[in-house]
Amino acid sequence: MPKFAKGEARAWALENLRGVTGCVMPSFTPDLAALNEEAIRHDVRREIELGFNGFLIVSECGTSADELRRFVRICVEEAGDGSVTVMQASASTLAENVELVQFAEQAGVDLVLPSYPLGFYPQRADEVIGYTRALAEASSLGLVVFAMNLWNFTRLHPSGFAPAWLEEVVDTVPQVVAIKNEIGDPGVAGLADVFRRFTGRVLVSDPLEMNAPAWVQTFGMPWMGTSNYEYLGAKVPEYFDLLQEPAGYEKAMEIYWQLHPARTASGTLMKESNAGTSLVHRLLWKYQGWLQGFNGGPVRSPHMRLHDRQMQLLRKAATDSGLSVTDDEDAAFFAGRVPA
Repeated sequence: MPKFAKGEARAWALENLRGVTGCVMPSFTPDLAALNEEAIRHDVRREIELGFNGFLIVSECGTSADELRRFVRICVEEAGDGSVTVMQASASTLAENVELVQFAEQAGVDLVLPSYPLGFYPQRADEVIGYTRALAEASSLGLVVFAMNLWNFTRLHPSGFAPAWLEEVVDTVPQVVAIKNEIGDPGVAGLADVFRRFTGRVLVSDPLEMNAPAWVQTFGMPWMGTSNYEYLGAKVPEYFDLLQEPAGYEKAMEIYWQLHPARTASGTLMKESNAGTSLVHRLLWKYQGWLQGFNGGPVRSPHMRLHDRQMQLLRKAATDSGLSVTDDEDAAFFAGRVPA
């Protein structure tokens, strides 16, 4: 059942969207010829077991249009009413993304997180605003504006996604429920400006979990998503929930520092893979989840390759952080945990 009526997405989110939202990526049969439905259902259940409030339905792993729609249906069905589902709208054109979002609404998805297409090269700010508005108005789903500095919009504003653009879409597009806030690197002043401007008007989330204590303490950030939190097992939802409690900060910070070796390793590898690509290394994310009981397995090409040194670094760092990781050899990751 829909979590909110048409026109009520923002009010629902402000009152109800809480906790940590992870990511579920599609899994395939060993020959990569089809989806592995049981593995996908396994991963959705694992998200719930670890304490995530919901997950992003990742669309950047080589699924065909028909497979992506089937993947969405599997995720929504397995998640049930208790989890928040977020559609990643990362197709190649606005028209394709509109079609995807409208399908997602019919399938029972709750929210949409847009990516801007690789061929989208706006010359004016109103083109960015117009794209965002068009996607939001294509359905009654709540839209999370993905304000980040990797869209190649810095020619229009040095932050990569100007706060003034956010002001316009928040003021004029009721479907906007939240901002995924990753602007203005280096430094945190741009992030803080977005929190200052929009907290209480819509939800504002910095998805980088290492920043959560600062934003919860300063601006009361109640929701965090979406990112590769699965690498850290149940610990991110646990310490994020503790941060929301008046007496929970000290215990939360104990967990925070426990996780620092894994956090550092993950950050190092993500910077390495992002450099020159501005893309997420989804195979690396799948390996991180596999260490914590998710299915793992390959994604389709074209994609970035996962190297032994990366896997070894991530496994050791997770162990150094006191996390329980699989004893399976890394070769088993490429087969996947759940038989097709």
